[in-house]
Amino acid sequence: MQFDRQIFWEALTSSTFAAGAALTIGLAVAAQAAGSILGLVVALLRGSSLPPVRWGAAAYVWLFRAVPTLLQLLFVWNALPQLIPSLRDPWFTPFLAAFLALSLNESAYMAEIIRSGLASVDRGQMLAGKTLGLRSDQIFRLITLPQMIRVIIPPTGNEFITLLKLTSLASVISLRELLTVTSQTVAVNFRFAELYAAATVWYLAIVSVFMVLQAQLEKRYQWSSRERDVRTMPVFARVAAGNR
Repeated sequence: MQFDRQIFWEALTSSTFAAGAALTIGLAVAAQAAGSILGLVVALLRGSSLPPVRWGAAAYVWLFRAVPTLLQLLFVWNALPQLIPSLRDPWFTPFLAAFLALSLNESAYMAEIIRSGLASVDRGQMLAGKTLGLRSDQIFRLITLPQMIRVIIPPTGNEFITLLKLTSLASVISLRELLTVTSQTVAVNFRFAELYAAATVWYLAIVSVFMVLQAQLEKRYQWSSRERDVRTMPVFARVAAGNR
């Protein structure tokens, strides 16, 4: 059986594949956003002065990094409704289940990425910010956050690309993302080569676009030539100068 270009092209340009790709992107973006916010909270808790809080945050990271993502998806979709009866209602869709599972999973990895970013900021700069009379939220926003972002953009971009591919696991809970659409179409005409090739092109296109966006974001947060002279100043001095 030869590769049929017509079948490949029809699948590649079909609205069904496009809808599956859109759902894949939507799920990945939503899970990444939620995982990043929750990961920031967990990372801050891991730096708490209270041992029980630190241990709880560390246990959270350990749990969601140790358990396979596929098992987490199956647990949220199949087991959680048995424990929480309200999740048996129609509102708890495969998309919501996948979003919940992937967000929790992603937050554990983002917590470690953000924690490393926080650790990269010299503590002396934060102490200097307090000396200048800045509040804790101002120190975080003006001193810690800008430096942390520069450090975490590359690993966060890589993590998001991994998450994009992990959305394919949601096919096991019948979410009609790109891989599910491909598998269902294959089950009808058994044209494995053409349909899997079309899905491959879609994944390559999606990942390529986000890789370009990542590169632009990294460039945006690099030290510019205008900042080179200012960069030699301590961060707290630049903050003080900016507050004049």
